[in-house]
Amino acid sequence: MDLKTFGATDNLWDPSRVEGLSPLEELAYRSNLLGSDRSVANYGGGNTSVKVREKDHAGREIEVLWVKGSGSDLATIKPGQFTGLRLAEILPLAGRESMSDEEMVAYLARCQLAPDMPRSSIETLLHAFIPYPHVDHTHPDAVNMLCCAQNGETLARECFGEEALWIPYMRPGFALSKKVSEAVRSNPQARFVLLAKHGLVTWGESGEESYTRTVEAVNRAAEFVSARAAGTEPFGGRRLDPLPEDERRELLAAVIPALRGELSSRGGPKILRADTSPGVTGFVCGRGSKELSQVGAACPDHLVHTKVRPLWVDFDPSREGHAELEARLREGVRRYREEYEEYFRRNRTRVGQGDERMHDPNPRVILISGVGLVAVGRDLKAASLARDLYHRAIAVIRGASSVDRFVSLSEEESYLIEYWPLELYKLTLAPPPKELAGRVALVTGGAGGIGSAVAGRLHEAGACVVVADLDAEGASEVASRLGPEGLAVRADVTSEEEVDRAFRAAVLGYGGVDIVVSNAGLASSAPVEQTTLDLWRHNHAVLSEGYFLVSREAFRLLQKQGTGGSIVFVGSKNALAAGRNAAAYSSAKAAELHLARCLAEEGGRLGIRVNTVNPDAVLQGSRIWDSAWREERARAYGISPDELEEYYRERTTLKVNVYPEDVAEAVLHFASERRSAKSTGNILNVDGGVREAYPR
Repeated sequence: MDLKTFGATDNLWDPSRVEGLSPLEELAYRSNLLGSDRSVANYGGGNTSVKVREKDHAGREIEVLWVKGSGSDLATIKPGQFTGLRLAEILPLAGRESMSDEEMVAYLARCQLAPDMPRSSIETLLHAFIPYPHVDHTHPDAVNMLCCAQNGETLARECFGEEALWIPYMRPGFALSKKVSEAVRSNPQARFVLLAKHGLVTWGESGEESYTRTVEAVNRAAEFVSARAAGTEPFGGRRLDPLPEDERRELLAAVIPALRGELSSRGGPKILRADTSPGVTGFVCGRGSKELSQVGAACPDHLVHTKVRPLWVDFDPSREGHAELEARLREGVRRYREEYEEYFRRNRTRVGQGDERMHDPNPRVILISGVGLVAVGRDLKAASLARDLYHRAIAVIRGASSVDRFVSLSEEESYLIEYWPLELYKLTLAPPPKELAGRVALVTGGAGGIGSAVAGRLHEAGACVVVADLDAEGASEVASRLGPEGLAVRADVTSEEEVDRAFRAAVLGYGGVDIVVSNAGLASSAPVEQTTLDLWRHNHAVLSEGYFLVSREAFRLLQKQGTGGSIVFVGSKNALAAGRNAAAYSSAKAAELHLARCLAEEGGRLGIRVNTVNPDAVLQGSRIWDSAWREERARAYGISPDELEEYYRERTTLKVNVYPEDVAEAVLHFASERRSAKSTGNILNVDGGVREAYPR
């Protein structure tokens, strides 16, 4: 069997890369190597250090401990994200009998070389007390397969002999640091420390030696577990077969909106990430997986992001359908919240400090037997992190249960990690949630000038954005600028099938939709006697019928979610003001505007707001104005195309031109509950002031 299945990793150390680097730069290089493999170092987890002699601010040569700053990630950490501390002031702490977390944090803050450095890692004392210049602490899957086994100490001895020291579980801090350092000092033959239910510590005289020891420990553990697991079936064998992938996606698309609505009913809007990858599928189809999933977290570092355990939902795809699954998901989430609230109350009284505030009680990971995993977060990053960390959990559970019985922290130990002030401090380092965090927007016509500006502005405000356009390549280009929070889909708004597919993409990509911006458009100009029936029908097909189809699908999805939403029509000044030679376009825009008013009436009882933004003459970046429309409008006004921009500016009350970004700001106003929660059926003109278009 491929040892990668059991967490084996590659030695990536390149001596040429460290030539000429300072000790701190080399530490960053080493950290990045460790963090580049998530089976070795979790996102945000683990810590590294180096001890060097250097001059302080007064020119005195002192010994400095450089250690990872709290809240940084090994995969991306840079030299400026490490904290420098005066080692001579830290080492005397090893003689103390005890030290509280609060005392430790306050003491270490006084040892920093500069007050503006980040707070040092929770594990700083562990790095300081180990008597070697280079120390690495990670949470490798392969090692944790032993650390999370019931008889892990015995298995570790069989795997590593006297080279590894076993430390029973203790929460990180002063006591654990002292325990580890005493064990290392007392056993000079040791090369590794295994922390029960936690991870690995290595050290060396050089950065390369410490890193190489980590790789060695990981690969020896992977080989050991692989050999022991030979001939066994993962997770007790397969209990049922999964649906084919296309049927699973169909099922998830049908049930995720209701699930998202239930999850968002407490703690605010959520982003959901569905996962039906082979590793997840193997787990959710396992005979013993339900029981294994409820044992607890595979690593303390997971707890803050995945909670103690996931929600497991029993389902047999061969006998049951989406209605049964939807009902079971809703009921499961409600039960999970009740149980989590009881867990919090029970442990807050028993082992907590009594002043903790309960986290969002919703599950972060939902496992559906025979189907897959759904990860939950307040934004895409949080949902993705929960998903990725549970991939690590599945790997550890598989290995530990293949060689022994998988074990985890006790309930009390879990609570003390989940609500540990030092762990929660790292979460405070994240920026505050943005205005549209947790929300998903779908923008039709998203590849054009206005559409791309709207997509960018909503993304800037924190939304995940589905960029839908007839021009699939253009939509992809716009979505790529938004990073993982952007998703492109081809959509012809005159096609029921393609509109449905666009909304399905939003559901499967992010969990649903909260904001729908109908912006797909075209324009034509001709005297009425020269307006063909095809031209008339084409305008009304896109601008009236297309907006209807998008709105109908939006209403269906928003009702299923049950949390309200915002639909914004990007209309036109022409919807209110009559103009020459544009009867097909203007009448279609007028129909569009009245459709919005009708939908506002229908959506009110559902919390669905429908509003219209009416721009005028947005020439910049516009595909419409780069077409024959420019020449046709210029002809209607008796001017040359080059004079249009000045003509439109001069006819406005404010004497200004209107740009895509101006329209995007107006759309954001209606999209945001913070700005317009009590507005529906409204019109916001963004036209510089055109008297004929003033709403009456």
